[in-house]
Amino acid sequence: MNEAARSSFAAWSDFYVIVGSSAAALTGLQFVVMALVNDLRAPTSEQTVAAFSTPTVVHFSIALLTSAIIVAPWPEPWQTGFAATICGAGSFGYELIALRRARTQTLYEPVLEDWIWYFALPMVAYTTLTVSAILLIGLHQWAPFGIAAAVLLLVFIGIHNAWDTVMYLALQNTPAQPSEKEPTDRRDA
Repeated sequence: MNEAARSSFAAWSDFYVIVGSSAAALTGLQFVVMALVNDLRAPTSEQTVAAFSTPTVVHFSIALLTSAIIVAPWPEPWQTGFAATICGAGSFGYELIALRRARTQTLYEPVLEDWIWYFALPMVAYTTLTVSAILLIGLHQWAPFGIAAAVLLLVFIGIHNAWDTVMYLALQNTPAQPSEKEPTDRRDA
């Protein structure tokens, strides 16, 4: 491996340790969210989980995997780019499957924000990861920035989507407040 490429990867080491560790920890928290779903007996289906919750775990996992790929001591820089390209392209394919699942599930009607955060932004991240990784094979100097941006975007998407799930569950399991027009006591009727 040439020295310029080696020092470029070494400069990113701390970034990927931080982001990769965060992604790993947040993956564990997503499992806690899934346990809450079970405990709250919130309305859910296998299709809805596959469309919305599982991709969040995948985003965190791909951020962790990509971080590991980048900091691994590959003999040649093109091998790093090749491994990251496979990771990005495979993840883009998975996101297409998640999109199909979201369109066919019937328990929840996604709104525009859901389409953006659960599908559009992940596709942007996976496309950026794939293109940047291909550029990394050719030792393009900006490629590491594209990969870093994609990985960080995946972590932020995962954080947003996990929070979105928790808020949805909290609101679904909050008792409805009586309206002012409805009597709160039968004696008032």
